[in-house]
Parts: sequence; C-alpha cells; structure tokens
Amino acid sequence: MVNDSGELRVPNRLILTPGPSPLDPRVYRALSTPIVGHMDPWFSEVVSDVQTLLRQVFKTANRITLPLSASGSGGIEAAVVNPLEPGDEAIVCVNGVFSERMAVMASRIGAFVHRVECPLGMAVDPDDVRRVGRGRKIRLIGVCHGEASTGVMTSLDDFRRVANELNALLVVDAVATLVGVPLNIDRQGIDLCFSATQKAISGPPGMAPITLSPCMEEVLRARRTPVRSWYFDLTNAMNFWGEERTGQQTPSISIAFALREALRIVLEEGLEASWQRHKQNQLALIAGLEALGLRLFVTSAAERLPTVTSICVPEELEEGRIRLQLREEFGIEIAGGVGSLSGKILRVGLMGFGSQAKHVLLLLAALGKVLRDQGWGLSGGEGIKAALRFCSQTEESTTLVTN
Repeated sequence: MVNDSGELRVPNRLILTPGPSPLDPRVYRALSTPIVGHMDPWFSEVVSDVQTLLRQVFKTANRITLPLSASGSGGIEAAVVNPLEPGDEAIVCVNGVFSERMAVMASRIGAFVHRVECPLGMAVDPDDVRRVGRGRKIRLIGVCHGEASTGVMTSLDDFRRVANELNALLVVDAVATLVGVPLNIDRQGIDLCFSATQKAISGPPGMAPITLSPCMEEVLRARRTPVRSWYFDLTNAMNFWGEERTGQQTPSISIAFALREALRIVLEEGLEASWQRHKQNQLALIAGLEALGLRLFVTSAAERLPTVTSICVPEELEEGRIRLQLREEFGIEIAGGVGSLSGKILRVGLMGFGSQAKHVLLLLAALGKVLRDQGWGLSGGEGIKAALRFCSQTEESTTLVTN
C-alpha cells in the first residue's frame, strides 16, 4: 500500500543562494507545458532553438554547442573525460570546492594532474601555471571562471596566453558566470566551456550547457581510446543534438522547454545589460553589508564574483543560526560555507531573476534584524541606506569588472 503523505506543498522561499536561482514566471509556464516525444519533429525545432540561443549567450559560432542532461558537476566531468586520456598531463587551477572537483575527476580517469593552488578567497596566478607547465607536454589547463564556494572570479585572458605558450587546451567552468559576467568564448579562445541552467540563466536545475571549439572537436576525433564515461561521452550527445537527431538517451524535455524561455529572457534584456545588472546589484549589496559592519571574504574587489558574494561570519555568531532565522522568519534562503569554510562564511547568490534591487534591500533589512536579535551589529536601516545611495548612482559611475 502506498503511504500517501498528502499533496506536495512547497514553502514559499526567496532563494538567494549560489544556485538554484529563482525563476521568472514565464519559465515556470514553459516548464509546465505538455511533454512531447524527444524524437518528435516539433521537439527537433525546439532543440535547434536552444542551440542557437546558447551560441548567442556563449558568444560563439561553435558547431558543437548543446545542453547536456546533467547538473553542473556533470558538465565538469564531461569537460575532463572527453579531452583527456590515461597518461595525459593536465593542469587544474584549484581555489575552491568546484575547481577541486575538476582536479579529482581528471585524476580518476588516469590523467596526471598538476594542481596549482592558492589560498581560498583568491584567484590562481597564471604565472604559477606557466612555471608548472614549462617543459611538460600539457594537454589541458582547467580554470573555474567563478568559484561559487568562495565567491572568487578569475580573469581568463592571461590563462589563454599561458595555454598558447604550452600548446594546451583551455577548459573553463562558467557554471556561476554565464550571462552574469562578461564572457566571450570565441574572442577569448576558450576550447571548451560549460555552465549550468540553474544559475544566472535562471532555468530549473538539470542541464549543463557546453560548447566545444573546432580545435576541441579535432581532439575528440583523434582520441586513441574510448571515452571512459559512456553517459558523458560527448559523441553520444552530439548524435542527438546534431543534424541527425539520433541517440539512445531521452533528454530533459521539460527542462529544454524552460531553458529555451530562460535564454529568450536573457537575450531580450541583452547580455551587456545583464552583466551590468548583476554587477550593480552586487555593489549595492556590498555597500549595505559594509554599513552593517560585516567583512567580505574576498578582499580584492577585482576578484569578487558578481553573482556570489561571500561574507565573513563574526566570531560571536553562528552561521547556521543566521541562516535559520532568515529562512524561518523571512522566507529568505542564503547559503553557508562548504568544505573548510563551513561555519565561517555566508554566501549570497544574486543570479538571474534573483538579481534585483528589491531583493537586495529586503535581504539587508532582514539580515540587520537577525544580527541585532542575535546580539551583534547595527540596525538593518543602515544597510538599506547605504544600498539605496549606491542604487541611485548612474550606470555610468559603475565600471564593469571584465574577465
């Protein structure tokens, strides 16, 4: 007998985490439309639409541009198991949990991984990568553009120059940055880039957009051994998302509908406007946090990730209690630290539909009250005043942090 615990009733939350992000009502409507077969010619048109839209947000003409039916972590795995073979040498820049994940995945397929690390809260120095790779036959350099576990953004252009010197492929994790931060795949010479639908794109979780340069295509065609993962073998995905539309896997049909609508919303706003909005709202948030007396974990303004802001938890307070009161009293969900930063930082995601001035102001008011209730800090009004002053500045006064 089935134990029926009642109709599903989801609590109403304002999600301001590093993912998932809130969805525009238009995306919810697309997500709730009827299912069609994945071999239906009508769905084939949807597939083509999604690929065209993804090329526009990635700023690329790459033929192989598609969404994998997977999480962002699936995107990481696809990005390393396809170009790397056992015995290949790779350099992975490690400055947080997700870049660490790339290094672990690459080592598990038998590649020799050189980890270039730096303290948490900072970006890896490309000169350190150059020194490690000099004199070696490096197949791949892996970089996390936006390390969501720490709130650090890494400038990519210098890594392309290093990759050229080492004759290596450049693989970029853009899970936390695509459409929220300036990114241009073709101009920046990125060989493989992947993201996730639930971040700044503001789609539901479940797909990992990925794009491959013609050079990367050649590398995959020239492999000496089969890809170690059947599921993440891109040749399988390329069969379905190619012109023939053949394949043995059923893609995430409903999520594809929602992704199409989410991408349309992004392009209606314009990529440059989206980048500016994310940066402007983060700067307003930072002004408010500093007015509350809080310190940011990432000390370099140039290395702060516009979509994820990390905040040091005062020693007198407990990170879990702060998040609990925000959720239970105000219905606002933010994230804590992960790994070695667990209990030490708070992480606020202002991504996609969640990156709005009204959300910044609501969070600052709520956070101010929570801090006062727990015996620390200034009133929330101070944070709101600081943010409002910043929000009233003209767009011209804000300089984008370019990658």
